This record gives sequence, C-alpha cells and structure tokens, in this order.
Amino acid sequence: MTTDISVSFKDKNIVFYDGECGFCNHWVQWILEKDKNDKFLFSSLQSEFGQKFLNERNLPNQVFDTLYLWKPDSFYLTKYQAILEIASEIGGIYSLASIGKILPDAIGNQFYNLVSRNRKKLAANQCFLPSADQRKKFIN
Repeated sequence: MTTDISVSFKDKNIVFYDGECGFCNHWVQWILEKDKNDKFLFSSLQSEFGQKFLNERNLPNQVFDTLYLWKPDSFYLTKYQAILEIASEIGGIYSLASIGKILPDAIGNQFYNLVSRNRKKLAANQCFLPSADQRKKFIN
C-alpha cells in the first residue's frame, strides 16, 4: 500500500536528507531557523517514511547522497534544484538564490555532487536536540 504524500501533507514541502550526515543536519537546522512561515517538514532518508518515499519511486534506497524536496503539488526536486527551491520558499534575501537557475542543471549538479562527496568531512556529527515545536516538523 502506498502512502499518498500529496494527501497526507498537502500544504507542506518535505525535505528528505541524509540523517547520518553532520553537514546535512546542520542545513536542516538552518532551514528550521529560517522557516518563519512553517512551509517545511523533514524526513531522513534512512527513516521508515524516507525509505517508503524512495522505494515507491524506484529511487536508490541505500545511498543517501541526494537531497530531495517534495512539493505539495505532487512532484519532487533533487540536488541543486531542490536547494534553489528551498531558498526561494524561505523567501526574503534567500530568494535571491533563484538567480542560480540561470546555471544549467548539469553544472549546478556537478557542484552539488562535489559537496555531497565531501559532506561528511565538512561538518562533524553533532547531536541535535530539536525543541518540542521543531520535533513536530520531523516525519519518521
């Protein structure tokens, strides 16, 4: 039985990320701080929900080097395009990141892949203890 994300979380963007990566967790915390309009939910790719998302779309479910952004209107973005869309959704000064859309996806994704390959060297794993309100934004 498939979970219809578009029905369960119809008005939220869901960020799927590597839950065992300190660099990735740092950016999840950053999004949590900047998400003043409560647009985002989060799920690690290793979680039951994350694995279901990957499996239902025949995406790799053992390699967690790709960031996915589920949009409420039933599609998802990956890598560089996901980052640009997250910045745009946060708004304010961060919406200027949309200038990055002038780069071809191939170039943006090359940069993304370079960072992704080195992400575990870029930040140490630290235990993040979300507040009660922040915990409500995580899907397991």
